[in-house]
Amino acid sequence: MKNFSAIRVACLGAGYFARFHYDAWNRIDGAQVIGACDLDATRAQATGAHAFSDLKTMLEVAQPDLLDIITPPPSHLDAIGTALDAGVKTIICQKPFCRNYSEALKATTLAEEAGATLVIHENFRFQPWYRTIRSMIDAGELGDVSQITFRLRTGDGQGNDAYLHRQPYFRSMPRLLMHETGVHWIDTFRYLLGEPEAVYADIRKLNPVIAGEDAGYFILDFPGNRRALFDGNRLLDHNADNHRTTLGEAAIEGTKATALLDGNGAVSVRAFGENQVTTVLHHQEWPGFGGDCVRALNEHVIRGIEGRTALENTARNYLKIIVIKDAIYKSAETGQKIWGFDDH
Repeated sequence: MKNFSAIRVACLGAGYFARFHYDAWNRIDGAQVIGACDLDATRAQATGAHAFSDLKTMLEVAQPDLLDIITPPPSHLDAIGTALDAGVKTIICQKPFCRNYSEALKATTLAEEAGATLVIHENFRFQPWYRTIRSMIDAGELGDVSQITFRLRTGDGQGNDAYLHRQPYFRSMPRLLMHETGVHWIDTFRYLLGEPEAVYADIRKLNPVIAGEDAGYFILDFPGNRRALFDGNRLLDHNADNHRTTLGEAAIEGTKATALLDGNGAVSVRAFGENQVTTVLHHQEWPGFGGDCVRALNEHVIRGIEGRTALENTARNYLKIIVIKDAIYKSAETGQKIWGFDDH
C-alpha cells in the first residue's frame, strides 16, 4: 500500500504510450496516482485511477503535487499553463516538447516564473544500457571515446498500413524520423559525450504513404574530434527478440576498448587489439518499456523533488535539444554542416 505522505501524481493522457507511465508510477515508492484525464473518458477509466475528461477539473478536484503530461505536442503549452495556474509545482512533459522552440521557450519561462519544476520526459538516457555505458566512459574503461554509432532499425514503417497498429498519428506528422525518434539520440549523445559543436544531416522519405521522413542520418561533432552518428531507417529491422527494446544497435569506440549494444539490451566490451568479447550487462526481461526507462525517469524526478539527486532534462536544459533538432533539418535542407547551436 502507498504511504499516505506519497507525492500525489495526476496524469494527462491515456493513449498508447501512457500505459507505461501508469504502470511505472504504480511501482514507485513515494508516488501515488490520484487522477487520470483523457478526452476519451473510457480510456481514462481504464487506467484504474480516478477518471476525468477535463484537465482543469482534475487539478481542482485531485489537487496533485505533480502533473505528468503524456499527450502529443500540440497540447503541451496549454496543459502546462493550466497546471501552473492551478498551483502545480512539479510537471513532467512528454517529448517532443511542444510544437516548436517558441512554444517550448514560453512553457519553460512560465514554469520558471511560477517557481515550478518542469522536466521533459526524454527517457532513453535512463535506459540501463546507456547508464552502463556512461559508467564505463566515466571510469576510463574505454579510453578516449572517438565515435559513437547508433543504427535505428525499427522495422515498422513498411507498406500501406505502416504505424496503424500502434501510433497511427506517425503517418501524418510532417516531420517524423528526426523530430519524433532521432531526438532520443540527440539527448543520449549529449549524455554520453557532452555538448556538440556542429551537425550534418541527410534525410529522406522512403514510404510514400506517410507525410514525413522515415530514413536518414545525422552526424554530431564534439570537441576533441569526437563524433556521434545516428543512422535511422524505420523500414528495416535488426536482430532482436523485440525490436522496441533498444530500437537498434550501437557501438561506442574508444582507444582502449569498444562497447557494443545489441538489440536485446545486452552490453559487451572488446579490448583494443583483442578478439575476446565480455558481456558487462546481460539481457534481461525488463518490465515496462525500453529497459524500464519510464519508471527510471519518473523515479528520478521523485528523488529530485525529495532533494536526493540533481534533476536531469529540465526544460531549460532541454531547449538545446530542440535547437539541435532544428539544425538537423536545416542541414538536410541546405546540404551544409551547421555550426553552433545558439538559442533561436
